[in-house]
Amino acid sequence: MGIEALLFSTLFLLFIVSLTVGLSKKLGLGSILGLLVAGVIVGPYTPGPYLTSEVGTLRHFAEIGVVLLLFLIGLEMKPSKLWTMRRDVFGFGSLQILLSGAVIGVYLSFVMPLTPGVAFLIGLTLALSSTAFVIQILQERGEIASRYGSSAFAVLLMQDLAVVPLLAVVPLLSGSGTPLESVSFWKQLLFVLGMIASVFVIGKYFVPFLLERFAKDHNKEAFVFTVMFSVVFAAWSMEYSGLSMALGAFLMGMTLSDSKYSLQIAAHIEPYKGALMSLFFVAVGMSLDLDIVLDHPAIIAQHVFLIMLFKIVVLFILALVFGHSRNNAVQISFLLAQSGEFGFVLFSAALALGVIGAEVFAVGIAVISITMLLTPFSIKVGELFVSSAQGVSDPIGGELPEDEKFEGVVIAGYGRVGQMIGNILEGSQIPYIAYDSDYETVAAERRKGKPVYYGDMSDADFIGAIKLAKSKLVVVTVDTPLHAIRVVSHIKNTYPGVKVFARAKDMKTKKLLIKNGANWAMPEAMEGSLRMGAETLMAMNVPEEKVTDLLAALRKDDYSILESQDE
Repeated sequence: MGIEALLFSTLFLLFIVSLTVGLSKKLGLGSILGLLVAGVIVGPYTPGPYLTSEVGTLRHFAEIGVVLLLFLIGLEMKPSKLWTMRRDVFGFGSLQILLSGAVIGVYLSFVMPLTPGVAFLIGLTLALSSTAFVIQILQERGEIASRYGSSAFAVLLMQDLAVVPLLAVVPLLSGSGTPLESVSFWKQLLFVLGMIASVFVIGKYFVPFLLERFAKDHNKEAFVFTVMFSVVFAAWSMEYSGLSMALGAFLMGMTLSDSKYSLQIAAHIEPYKGALMSLFFVAVGMSLDLDIVLDHPAIIAQHVFLIMLFKIVVLFILALVFGHSRNNAVQISFLLAQSGEFGFVLFSAALALGVIGAEVFAVGIAVISITMLLTPFSIKVGELFVSSAQGVSDPIGGELPEDEKFEGVVIAGYGRVGQMIGNILEGSQIPYIAYDSDYETVAAERRKGKPVYYGDMSDADFIGAIKLAKSKLVVVTVDTPLHAIRVVSHIKNTYPGVKVFARAKDMKTKKLLIKNGANWAMPEAMEGSLRMGAETLMAMNVPEEKVTDLLAALRKDDYSILESQDE
């Protein structure tokens, strides 16, 4: 492609994306739908100019965006937290794959000329959801740390782990397998475990060693390239082993989550992730062959509707079994109703080995693409079910106060810390409004008569809609550092005159919050340590006045004495 053609294609793509994403966001359907529609328009299956005919190559390249997304998720997911999710990962996730795969497989064996084995394999493939779509949507809505969001993530993690056995089954169904395949499988399993171990070793020792050296030398470029090396190494290792690249990136991110450079790493990776994720969704839209859909509209519609319905029913029942409320079960089931990007890989492998024919391949790709395209609508339907179940007594319903006239305190996040601040303000007869993105928390607090409303304050559009210009103070209490930084940044960008206090996990987070506009930030870990030190001194009969003076000295100039100890 010449430079003129490249520039024209880029110009054409950016123009279409700006229109479709703008319209999609305006309709409240999020940016992903707009990117998918843009992909359909600029794809090779639509009349008019198109970006490229090498859709598969573009999609593979853009999957680096998914890799970076999972790496960032891993940075916020410490191993101890992952261990607490084991019931959802191995219980909920495994049962979802097997039951959804079985139901879809039985359906396909009746409506398509497939052997039971092939039908079950395709059923298991379509049972997998889209990690890229779901995680991106949860991040946009600020709900990845919610009860239903963390369970959805656990299911997706198990689905990524299921990649190896599904890929291993394809050659056996093609007839090219031999009785010795079981031996090679065990060798492959040992190889996979070895590669996973290498990711942990590189992430635990080698990468932190390099980051330490480059940080001391103030070598930002080498620091960034070392981070990118770690991500690409982890992705390549898992891809070479037969696992998903996204899983490798997640493991590397989780390994680096304990690093003192984790926030800086995330700040460097975030811009690259956003651009490549957008390109990935465009590439998925380009994969949709409209001729197949137009030639068999009724059959395609039937497949899409029933496959999504089967997944919704299975997910809903399993979510209830695993202790979720009915509302959470509805949200999980509609969120994970689509099929995922792994289907492109498996269908391509099955076609190459003769397991499926060209027509089944085309239909399968169309079904996956359309279910992805319908995801924003599916989520909206789930939200309608949740709200209709509440009826007129919807615990998070009701009109928002007249925010443009509200002159009290706004609390962003109504968890443990937010509730404590709310109680203090209430006891002092100071008016306040609180916003939280966890439905159950909002519902519970509104039943108590608290002025708590549903909303994600990391969403710039939401910040603009609630009109905080006359508020005396905004207190940001969310506990995830990146989430808190986004909230502070959006508030100060929209309402630069509003005073913002923020809760910080540690001194590094405090500095980032101040850098992004917070007027004051309280390092929670530091204050806890000071309180414990004070109690220790008083237990050793040190006079209370002396302890108070010592604490005042340590807090002086915003903990400047202690900053070096927190590096």
